[in-house]
Amino acid sequence: MGRLVEMVIESVRVHMLSNRHVVILKDTAGDRYLPIWIGAWEASAIAMRLQGLTAERPLTHDLFASALERLGVRIVRVVISELADETYHARLHLERDGLEVEVDSRPSDALALAVRTEAEIFADEEVLAQAALATDPDEDVAGESGADEPASDAGDRPRRARPPIESIGDTPADPRLDMFRDFVNSLEHDQGAGPESGGRRS
Repeated sequence: MGRLVEMVIESVRVHMLSNRHVVILKDTAGDRYLPIWIGAWEASAIAMRLQGLTAERPLTHDLFASALERLGVRIVRVVISELADETYHARLHLERDGLEVEVDSRPSDALALAVRTEAEIFADEEVLAQAALATDPDEDVAGESGADEPASDAGDRPRRARPPIESIGDTPADPRLDMFRDFVNSLEHDQGAGPESGGRRS
């Protein structure tokens, strides 16, 4: 594993045309953003906690966090550790009585647990080098297009395309900026994310 970069959850958004959800992580020390396509249920689990909402009964991530706490296990940090075959991988770093272990996880589950336990969030520098969106107007981002695929049970799929960057002022640095603007404008904050109503119950 390479150098770790601390991240925060910038937002959870929904693509209005396809109704697909994406969680966007931001580099705390810079202007790099890491978008990760996730499922609607996982997006709801992350967004509702960020909004300070609590379900009447413990949801899966609440249950897991509570079980770890009762067992005396602390989530030290979560790491977006790898990008392989168009799929993000994450690791949970757990600590109990001075002993630290790592557990493989989907990024969406790791992030849902992080917001419940106030664990730090990191991304491997190699992952950011492959998939982060940069806002530095001087950075060359050409030639990095790729498919964006929906999340599945096998993992969380990234949007690999790096968008063109807008220069300071009103003059675009790249004529493809309009395409990126259209994509950003199609994303909305997932304001309504919360416990499902009228749906399946456990």
